[in-house]
Amino acid sequence: MRILERYLLGNLLLGFAAAAALLLPLFSTLDLVGELDDIGDAGYRLGQALQVTLMTLPRRAVELGPFIALLGGIAALGQLSMSQELSVLRTAGVSATRIGLTALLAGTLLAGGLGALDEFVASPLQQKAIKLRAYAKPDNDKDDSIWARKDGQVVRIGSLATGRVPNHLEIFRFDESNRLQEYILADRAEIQPGGLWQLHDVRLKRWSDEGESVERLERLEWRAILPDSRLDEVTLPPASLSARQLRGYVHFLQNTGQPSIQFEIALWQKLGVPILTLAMILFALPFTFAPVRSTGLGSRLALGALMGLLVYIGNESLVSLGQLLKLNAMLVGLLPALVLLGMALALVRRFDRGKP
Repeated sequence: MRILERYLLGNLLLGFAAAAALLLPLFSTLDLVGELDDIGDAGYRLGQALQVTLMTLPRRAVELGPFIALLGGIAALGQLSMSQELSVLRTAGVSATRIGLTALLAGTLLAGGLGALDEFVASPLQQKAIKLRAYAKPDNDKDDSIWARKDGQVVRIGSLATGRVPNHLEIFRFDESNRLQEYILADRAEIQPGGLWQLHDVRLKRWSDEGESVERLERLEWRAILPDSRLDEVTLPPASLSARQLRGYVHFLQNTGQPSIQFEIALWQKLGVPILTLAMILFALPFTFAPVRSTGLGSRLALGALMGLLVYIGNESLVSLGQLLKLNAMLVGLLPALVLLGMALALVRRFDRGKP
């Protein structure tokens, strides 16, 4: 790597750090304010609100990745533009494409770091924060039922005590003609090795040609159709799951004939975020190649923030529309990022052709 690329790369990384130092405290404060509204309800205390806010800080960093790339790029390259260094480089024959490639390298490092943060830090911590908040402030009006269907069986789990103990189970068994053959109602289940669940306080009802029979049992073994390794995941919002968890859960939903579009879109969104981050860092270049006296750095940052906001609103609207209309998950998750990346590349090439 040449001295020029190292110099630009260093400035861009410092710009990312400055943008993160500005955005993360701001959004974390807003998150904390939202948590403070619930303090005092059902034992939810200030210490727990602070803990939840801190545990969701890595997730906030991942979500703000494209904004950090855009604003950090504008700040870093804008400062070079204000000091005439970019003008000197352009006059010396350094193309906008070359500067853009260095920006892409910086964006790749940022996207890779945030991707690792999402998979190994942000997702586990956010899931713990969700459980901590749920235990401290249970929502009795929320329906936490879990449904699963497989091999002629449908199971409903009313709730999960301490996140792992199934309570208030209903199991429906159907024959090949989809006629109900058996209905099991259990107070709770004890998960055992090998996929077996020990049902407790069971009421068993069967239908046959001879009529209806009802039994009451203290215990009954049942081979579960829902893997116990997925129990923690099914009660969590898709955005809190890692890419590995999403891929496994989508596979399970598809194998059991259940709707998976929401989780598929969330998975493809995670894959689209690095592409969107690269697009945003390239969009920083047109802001900084403008004449120095035309707009100040503050104005450029304000315009960049507005652009980032519009991109966020548009992307979220498309995701909601995709879930509603059951559009192709890959297109919903990747197409906006790919379109923006193509537009950004075209803009950078335009500066080379125009030689501003």
